[in-house]
Amino acid sequence: MYKYYTRPCNFYYGRQSLIKIRKKKAFPLNGNKFISFDTIEIISRKKTNKISIKKINLQNKLIKSKIKKDLKLIIKKKKFKKLSFIDFPLLMGIINLTPDSFSDGNKFNSEKKALDRAKFLIKKGCEILDIGGESTRPGAKAIKKELEWKRIGKILSKIKKLNIFVSLDTRKSEIMERGIKQKVSLINDVSGFKYDKNTITILKKTNIPFIIHHMKGSPETMQKNPKYKNVLLDIYDYFEKTINQLRSKGIMHNNIILDPGIGFGKNLKHNITILNNISIFHSLGFPIMLGTSRKRFIKDLSKENDSEDRLGGTISSSLYAMMHGVQILRVHDVNEVRQSIKVFKSLNFK
Repeated sequence: MYKYYTRPCNFYYGRQSLIKIRKKKAFPLNGNKFISFDTIEIISRKKTNKISIKKINLQNKLIKSKIKKDLKLIIKKKKFKKLSFIDFPLLMGIINLTPDSFSDGNKFNSEKKALDRAKFLIKKGCEILDIGGESTRPGAKAIKKELEWKRIGKILSKIKKLNIFVSLDTRKSEIMERGIKQKVSLINDVSGFKYDKNTITILKKTNIPFIIHHMKGSPETMQKNPKYKNVLLDIYDYFEKTINQLRSKGIMHNNIILDPGIGFGKNLKHNITILNNISIFHSLGFPIMLGTSRKRFIKDLSKENDSEDRLGGTISSSLYAMMHGVQILRVHDVNEVRQSIKVFKSLNFK
């Protein structure tokens, strides 16, 4: 028997969305009346089929049951500890306390620079700060936990005093434990808790919110000819399997965010497939985070129009993701992305 997946599509935004919902011609996404959809795509590993929401009841019993089950999760308002997604997307500002991160390595790896950067990002509109002390760029090697903590330990307590939701970007259980003692709000492990087996124990013991991130391989190997049977459905199955494994370990809360990991073990075709179909992950029932900021796929697409900060590509991919209901955008250029969102929203409510 085929496994079926449900993807909401044909979205409306702003004033147009309000009208469609009022006339009962579209469903709100995640309980948000400012974004809605009137079509779903049923996907299997053999074929796809788009269905208007008006024709759901005309489908066979199996498909109709699957659609209605998934629609409950797609339409339902997302709840998350200390975060609200009604005025989405939230921006996660990046602070890399490293000498070798792919875009901003060595720019903010001192206490003063990092604190000044944190204050700037907060002022310009980020709701979350993601702080990391180990580079996970393609080809990067793991560093010892002592060095990682030395880079971030002192600055964490100072940034927490800024009254901001702090995400800790680490793969190591001991760093997580120390960070949680410093009152970080969220764990962001790009390995999907595969690098250090003890991370699951820390998640269970502390009940802290976390991100499930997808990465194929390790930073050192992930870009060496990555292959999938079906990148979109393989990642969906990975999320589903990981959630079930965490539940079996006793982690029952729903403060979970999903990140498909653009550029983490994906080539250009993989990345574009994920971005074009990002809304499929709404049917898992958790908020989606996306990190396209300054990444290599922007260069691959823009060719001679590539630039050092890849700001144009970051903004366009961020707005595209927003139009498909992505709740969190992980970005370097918080001010410029926030500016683009404000202008876009204003134009869509005129």
